[in-house]
Amino acid sequence: MANHKSALKRIRQTESRRLRNRYYAKTARNAVRRLRAMTDKAAAQESYVKVVAMLDRLASKKTISKNKASNLKSKLALHINKLA
Repeated sequence: MANHKSALKRIRQTESRRLRNRYYAKTARNAVRRLRAMTDKAAAQESYVKVVAMLDRLASKKTISKNKASNLKSKLALHINKLA
């Protein structure tokens, strides 16, 4: 166990950040899942803008990598373009 005050603080910070990152990543995964399930093109395009913003925010804070965010955005755009 940590003996220094700063190490104890670091442990507390790390845990709170881990939980926060987990929450936002899970929220984004659910949003992507909902978007993939959509069949209405207009609603999907409207939702796509919000999901992209969410993914970009996660990537900028390094919760997910920027490549993962790009891959997800690309796949979602292809899905929306395929909708009639």
